[in-house]
Amino acid sequence: MTVVRIGAGAGYSGDRIEPALELAEHGALDYLVFECLAERTIALAQQARLRDPEAGFDPLLGDRLRAVLRTCAERKIRIITNMGAANPLAAARETARIARVLNLGGLRIAAVTGDDVTDLVRRADLPLIEAQGRVADVAGRMVSANAYLGAGPIVTALAGGADVVITGRVGDPAMFLAPLIHEFGWSMDDWPRLGAGTLVGHLLECAGQITGGYFADPGYKDVADLARLGFPLAEVAPDGSAVITKVAGSGGQVSLATCKEQLLYEVHDPARYLQPDVVADFSGVRLAPDGPDRVRVAGATGTPRSGLLKVSIGYIDSHIGEGQISYAGPGALARAKLALRIVEERLKLTGVRTSELRLDLIGVDALHRGPNLGKGPEPAEVRIRVTGRADSLAEATRIGNEVETLYTNGPAGGGGAWKSAREVVAVVSTLIPEDQVRPAVTYEVV
Repeated sequence: MTVVRIGAGAGYSGDRIEPALELAEHGALDYLVFECLAERTIALAQQARLRDPEAGFDPLLGDRLRAVLRTCAERKIRIITNMGAANPLAAARETARIARVLNLGGLRIAAVTGDDVTDLVRRADLPLIEAQGRVADVAGRMVSANAYLGAGPIVTALAGGADVVITGRVGDPAMFLAPLIHEFGWSMDDWPRLGAGTLVGHLLECAGQITGGYFADPGYKDVADLARLGFPLAEVAPDGSAVITKVAGSGGQVSLATCKEQLLYEVHDPARYLQPDVVADFSGVRLAPDGPDRVRVAGATGTPRSGLLKVSIGYIDSHIGEGQISYAGPGALARAKLALRIVEERLKLTGVRTSELRLDLIGVDALHRGPNLGKGPEPAEVRIRVTGRADSLAEATRIGNEVETLYTNGPAGGGGAWKSAREVVAVVSTLIPEDQVRPAVTYEVV
């Protein structure tokens, strides 16, 4: 191929579905990538799989594929996604079932496995990164441990004729890098091109962020037609340079500013962006306009990969209890402050044990703190929020219960009370040698 066209069909698990169909129908794509797996998502998916062996993949997998699978099959657009989450094999079986219901014969579906390293990590004495301590500190509460695989097994699946590739945990840019390696025949140690392909993946992976969604700020950074925001696509050349664009007529915008913001997003060191396949170097990236809603990007390179894979470890951290209630009209702020004092005292009187407690006046001090907050004009309405961290679900439940009792036992005019209690799955990370991980590719044929 002289140019590979890759579209971003999703930027997170609950993302919109219709922009992906727009890309499939009007983007002249070769590949459509759904990036749907966040750090904590896979731990929650592991819990779902423990309850049901056929669960553990993205809950919107069926909805997304029913929307785009026929169009992609008819137009020979290959799909790559990490919607397999904790159970790529079950996700592949579900995809095959959907294809049969749609009478789409001849499809080859690949499941990439091997990222689940829970047993390996639980046995190892490894230090945590980005946090103090060692794996042993959370091993007894561990839900999951998943390594970030690279593009290699996806390339294997594409070479094996897969029309749909479903993975678990992989590096987000790897899903966009893999088709470039496959189509252009790049070597797995061609570090400059792998770095350039990683840049393409990094720019596309958050979907609507680069077409103006997260970018928009009225009066400062105005973006048109956000309700019909189009998702991005890249036209990639064999040297890894690319044009970022979107479907003509879709909402949003692709500009130098949107691309620069996404370029810097979640990148700590632009000269050393560590990925499973390469240490990418974005420090020499050049961006230039290439027409309406078109930005040309080039100049990324790379150096040899580290030989280590990041592992996300999900563990049961604690339980969170929360309660909210609103006050409106004259004196709303004073009544809301009184309500918070009542709840705080009640939690002490009744012996509710919390390791952390937040008392927020939403609209006044929930996001910002300081001595001058709340001294402006009297707000017309205020909502209080009480949130506490506890060791047990039962203890966390008592927090919201105390807020709810303000209906009849607190200041006048409280309304819209809401409460919840939930288990908190937190995430820490470690590193393992890549040679300890054994990726595999399994096929379902329709």
